[in-house]
Amino acid sequence: MTVPGRRSSTFSRLLRHGFTDPSGAEQLLDAPELSALRDDSVLMDALGATADPDLALRGLVRLAEAQPETERQTFTATLLSAKPFRDRLLGVLGASEALADHLARHARDWESLVTYEAADLHPGVAEFERGLAEATDAVSLRVAYRRCLLAIAARDVCGTTDVAQAAAELADLATATLRAALAIARTAEPADAAQCRLAVIAMGKCGGNELNYVSDVDVIFVGEPVEGADEGKAIQAATRLASHLMRICSESTVEGTIWPVDANLRPEGRNGPLVRTLSSHLAYYQRWAKTWEFQALLKARAVAGDPELGAQYIDAVSPLVWQAAERENFVPDVQKMRRRVVDNIPAAQVERELKLGPGGLRDVEFAVQLLQLVHGRSDATLHSGTTLDALAALAAGGYVGRADAAQLDDAYRFLRAMEHRIQLYRLRRTHLVPEDEEDLRRLGRSLGLRTDPVAELNKEWKRHASVVRRLHEKLFYRPLLDAVAQLAPGEIRLSPKAAGQRLEALGYDDPAAALRHLEALASGVSRKAAIQRTLLPVLLGWFADSADPDAGLLGFRKVSDALGKTPWYLRLLRDEGAAAENLARVLSAGRLAPDLLLRAPEAVALLGDPEGLKPRGRDHLEQEVLAAVGRAGDAEQAVAAARGVRRRELFRTAAADLIGSYGTEDNPRESDPGALVDRVGEAVTDLNAATIAGALRAAVRAEWGDMLPTRFAVIGMGRFGGHELGYGSDADVLFVHEPREGVDEQEAARAANRVVAEMRRLLQLPTADPPLLIDADLRPEGKSGPLVRTLKSYEAYYRRWSLVWESQALLRAAPMAGDRDLADRFIELVDPLRYPAEGLGDDAVREIRRLKARMESERLPRGADPTLHAKLGRGGLSDVEWTVQLLQMRHGWAEPGLRTTRTREALAAAHAAGLIPTEEAQTLDEAWVLASRVRNAVMLVRGRAGDTFPSDPRELAAVGRYLGYGPGHVGEMVDDYRRITRRARAVVEELFYGA
Repeated sequence: MTVPGRRSSTFSRLLRHGFTDPSGAEQLLDAPELSALRDDSVLMDALGATADPDLALRGLVRLAEAQPETERQTFTATLLSAKPFRDRLLGVLGASEALADHLARHARDWESLVTYEAADLHPGVAEFERGLAEATDAVSLRVAYRRCLLAIAARDVCGTTDVAQAAAELADLATATLRAALAIARTAEPADAAQCRLAVIAMGKCGGNELNYVSDVDVIFVGEPVEGADEGKAIQAATRLASHLMRICSESTVEGTIWPVDANLRPEGRNGPLVRTLSSHLAYYQRWAKTWEFQALLKARAVAGDPELGAQYIDAVSPLVWQAAERENFVPDVQKMRRRVVDNIPAAQVERELKLGPGGLRDVEFAVQLLQLVHGRSDATLHSGTTLDALAALAAGGYVGRADAAQLDDAYRFLRAMEHRIQLYRLRRTHLVPEDEEDLRRLGRSLGLRTDPVAELNKEWKRHASVVRRLHEKLFYRPLLDAVAQLAPGEIRLSPKAAGQRLEALGYDDPAAALRHLEALASGVSRKAAIQRTLLPVLLGWFADSADPDAGLLGFRKVSDALGKTPWYLRLLRDEGAAAENLARVLSAGRLAPDLLLRAPEAVALLGDPEGLKPRGRDHLEQEVLAAVGRAGDAEQAVAAARGVRRRELFRTAAADLIGSYGTEDNPRESDPGALVDRVGEAVTDLNAATIAGALRAAVRAEWGDMLPTRFAVIGMGRFGGHELGYGSDADVLFVHEPREGVDEQEAARAANRVVAEMRRLLQLPTADPPLLIDADLRPEGKSGPLVRTLKSYEAYYRRWSLVWESQALLRAAPMAGDRDLADRFIELVDPLRYPAEGLGDDAVREIRRLKARMESERLPRGADPTLHAKLGRGGLSDVEWTVQLLQMRHGWAEPGLRTTRTREALAAAHAAGLIPTEEAQTLDEAWVLASRVRNAVMLVRGRAGDTFPSDPRELAAVGRYLGYGPGHVGEMVDDYRRITRRARAVVEELFYGA
């Protein structure tokens, strides 16, 4: 009798043995069916050794209750006397609620766990076929399948087999099941069976002998007519047999389902015929198949049906698999496949994903398969469909480092064991680590973690996932360094040919040059070489992720040669997590940013500073430039200093733009392309304005000291005045001056003209820094008119002679440098011209439309595709800007929001004022942003300005990457551009031309 208020000794004993519900367990132990067992200490120890003692006890009670009265004594006696049986049975009951359900329904199936002979330890297909031999329909096949599965699970949870052996047994059981299902289908449809030969090819994890407990079984069906049969009718018969086989395995019955049979890896996927002849398969693979299909065929294995036909299929497709790396699109296909497919995983689940999440099973499998495809064409030892066997072969051949392979093997085994135990619990297909504490505890205990199962499980899981994340890229690149730098004593080194093959497969056009760069960077015993050996495996992965890996590696070598002896540089790359990735993105994205960096490599420091990529404002830049000008000895030195600041700021802007467009591992790419365009336009405008201010100060100081005899201002026009400059834009300006009191007008004019001439000369001097071209062609009378005018001269001209196009050009006028009061008075002067009272008259509107139509017919370069020209083409910058500017001139007098020099701001104001419907405004904005980004992309990629997509495939791919299109999607990019600008042109026709 238990004293009130005190726990029973049984309660305490249950707690010690790992029960979480001792009270419930006490009640279960009091069940009459367990009367012969309840006081047995051996049984209690055995329950305590299971993954979930409470679950095991509940399952045991249900199984005992299910025994016929005549059999129960035999069952309990066997349980008490046979330790192997006891461990197997309770191990299963403590790990799998689903198998406990099966045992409760089929009370005699426990007997399959009693035998303990050598053949039972590691059964193969033949043993499983014997186990399924009596199945005659879908229901009996399920019962027999679960009985066999029970034995596999028992060996697994007791540690008799390791995770790889268990996976192989599951694949063998699947093979036997497919054979049994085909036999049932053939028996049901003897006429169909007589007409055809049908082979079942296992793919995926079943084909690779590494199946999960619950997984789709991927297959491909090959059919041929028997001798004398009609081929068409035979393939129809084979299709009916294959469909019946799939239903037998997949359909739900009173005994549930086995697993879905998935034939979607066949040629043309679910749109293709279920069964094809061998010649039809080969025709498809030789002509149409994509790289991922050959990667899938790497695991193909004939498992059921006609063995001769199956063998012929494997013999025929195997050479195609190992030639896949020589196919034209292999590199872009690999780049696409290397990009993690997490978009379809809900954000809340990514961190719990064992298979597809970062550091998951897919990372290991993909890395191994890619290396097999690259090197298996010349090394038959790599031709294994099993991940761990292939990894061991790669290590033995020197294709991956032995230590790396050992760590990856260990991590993969642990993650697969987690996957097995998670699925075993309810026999459901899942790759998600549970969140419930009870489930995590069972999972941890099932893996042998007993002290603090939940904490230990999370720690081990994160550790192994971290190993995979770290090694999955290193696996590709570390052996390349070993090949050139002779790093690891005793390691088998990649041959130059194998290293070249791997670099080619990763997108390098010139593997020989890449190997020379690697040798220069990684060889030697210096601290620099040691740090670079650590960095390079990761950097090479980032370079390979770009459109031009060769340029990235070459750029890194140049930067390293220039800065390698400065201690801060290597420390920056090693210690500042983002700096190395940012540098890799910048060096491999095109020519402009690396050129700017290599002229002053110390700017690489910007990439490691969290604030380093943020643009600096106009006031800050102007202050720095004017201070540098003040310290310089003469005008040329002064402007050289100003241009040096401009070069650094151009690099800052380009780097931020590229990193925002590409994204990094920690920060996704900028989702708003308009924000990227605005940031670039504002930043380049500010730095050009500051540079012009510096050139003006230098020109004045050189001849007149602190004061010019005339007040002088620079007015920005065009994209400069609109704060919309791209990397390759000239600075459109007007120059205005006003003689100081007592100064002769002619003297003032001469001084102003000399200042302009000197500014232009200084800003275009040949130096290492990019020139800043000043264009004053928008002045009154164009190229024929004086370069500089007084404010009064502008007033007289505009009052008497101004044409409508000049008023339109003045919509962009904004002060940029020089005397601010004079500039503001100039803006006051032109406001009535650009925003005429009561708006434009009909004649003026017709004149603007006539000018636009003339420009479209005359200014587009000969041979240019009007659908792809970003500036003058259909729906491009000119179309959108002229449409917005017409609205500004017609309605700016009444709508203050339209009085802006910025296109997007004016467009938003026009929409807010009800002048443009929402959809049309969005269409114009999207086209303008896209055309602006295309121009920026061309300059970043080619290092020189352009208004249309490059013709060079690698440059075109780099533009695509900048715009967010992955490898192999440039056609989609061009189609999208045409579609977006075509829609914009339709809006222009309506709003601008009144169509």
